[in-house]
Amino acid sequence: MQLHDFTDLPAFERLRELAADPPDLTADAMLSPQRIREYRLSSCGFDLLYATQRVDGRVLDALQELADQAGVIDAFLAMKGGAVLNRIEGYESENRQVLHTASRDVFSGRPLAPEASARAREQLDRLRGFLDDLDQGRITNHLGEPFQTMVQVGIGGSDLGPRALYLALASQRRPGRSARFIANVDPDDAASVLNGLDLSRSLVNVVSKSGTTLETRTNESLVREALVRSGLDPARHMVAVTGKSSPMDDPEKYLATFHMFDYIGGRYSATSMVGGVTLGFALGYDGFVDLLQGAHAMDVAAEERDIRRNIPLLMAMLGIWNHNFLGMATVAVLPYSQALARFPAHLQQCDMESNGKSITRRGAPVRWQTGPVVWGEPGTNGQHAFYQLLHQGTEIVPAEFIGFRNSQYGVDQLVDGTTSQQKLVANMLAQALALAVGRPHDNPGKRFAGNRPSLLLLADRLTARTMGTLLALYEHKIVFQGFCWNINSFDQEGVQLGKVLATRLLRRMAAAERGDGPGREGDVPETALLEVAGMLPEQSDG
Repeated sequence: MQLHDFTDLPAFERLRELAADPPDLTADAMLSPQRIREYRLSSCGFDLLYATQRVDGRVLDALQELADQAGVIDAFLAMKGGAVLNRIEGYESENRQVLHTASRDVFSGRPLAPEASARAREQLDRLRGFLDDLDQGRITNHLGEPFQTMVQVGIGGSDLGPRALYLALASQRRPGRSARFIANVDPDDAASVLNGLDLSRSLVNVVSKSGTTLETRTNESLVREALVRSGLDPARHMVAVTGKSSPMDDPEKYLATFHMFDYIGGRYSATSMVGGVTLGFALGYDGFVDLLQGAHAMDVAAEERDIRRNIPLLMAMLGIWNHNFLGMATVAVLPYSQALARFPAHLQQCDMESNGKSITRRGAPVRWQTGPVVWGEPGTNGQHAFYQLLHQGTEIVPAEFIGFRNSQYGVDQLVDGTTSQQKLVANMLAQALALAVGRPHDNPGKRFAGNRPSLLLLADRLTARTMGTLLALYEHKIVFQGFCWNINSFDQEGVQLGKVLATRLLRRMAAAERGDGPGREGDVPETALLEVAGMLPEQSDG
């Protein structure tokens, strides 16, 4: 793969020229019916409406040139085919393939990464067998009763994606099945989840690729102790998702074990067994397969080179236009669906851990802005919280609205002539229009400047299939931007220094508790902090 610096691409200068006088959404007849019809793209069950972006044909053409010159789709195809992309040239790196798409490329007769897809199929078959054993009563608790709850213990990518997907699809869970999640090392997190839970009817799914993640090991220990205190054998209640040959890959300690692989990064792992075990338990095997099929459909659609026919590529390039050329530092993801309440949190990790980088794939400092700050909450709740800043604040925030024409449960009624779902969708559409066109007023406090960009993603209903499609759509948007910025979107070195220093602090706290090291028993944590602060010049990972 050729590594082109972002600012060296010929289209960069053209876009900078266009950004000096960008299209104005408040101009007369700017949002005409013709523009709204033209600036619409449909794929895999989703409609993307982007007439409320500050773009015109000239900008879109230049963005197409930028994507082509950066080799975005070529890099994407190389990624799906197993190229080693998790690397920085000339420096020590993880040097791994990036094959999260292989976890759902199990429906094709000609998978792009056959070995990885074969492993995914093997794990999927193992999951089906495990779920069949649960359904047929071959796996029960000590009283012969079926399990009702699965508690997933994991953090980061082992929590955020699976939790967001479970909450999104909770309306479709099987009768008598539910899931809970423990992530934070804060003991109150585990205590609140376990409080009132019938452990005798619960399975605990511990997820850690290395099998050594501090927070996960700590929470696993808390849960094991709770099982023992209840007179239960942890080996009959705990399953593991981990790397092959990790300390957790131990059939004597777990009822079942499933594998995750180095070529699937945590934040891209929700469609592997990291999400599959808990989602399969709650939704059933077929429900999880529906999710995979939705993701796979978008994996294929994302290979299209024309940005006007590729939703994630177009969203990626629109994001670059807003961020790099119009100078907008953040992006708000605003799902008008309560079921997607935790989806923005998942995207925070997926985007900010991927593209929060300041060196190129050659190891040189970047000379351009990379990943934006990603945040968001569901509408209409957000309208009564932070939309004041979106409409009248000094910080212009591009908004990405996500909505559905129909509700999940179908429980609704007419009030004042419209249903709640109609009110929800109307509010979403109205917010996009209001951000774009604004409102003049003699009273400056009531004046809305408008000309604030947004886009809308709209589908018929939130199902397992559409959720998989939406998940893959955003995954691809993120990696497309990383390819364009010439950064490595697949490592996360930024989290390591804090882990190293936390380990040093804990050693000193433990020594103080034992009374055999620096400090004394009963020392407050700040004492250890001061001691470790004196070690900051040390650069080893000790």
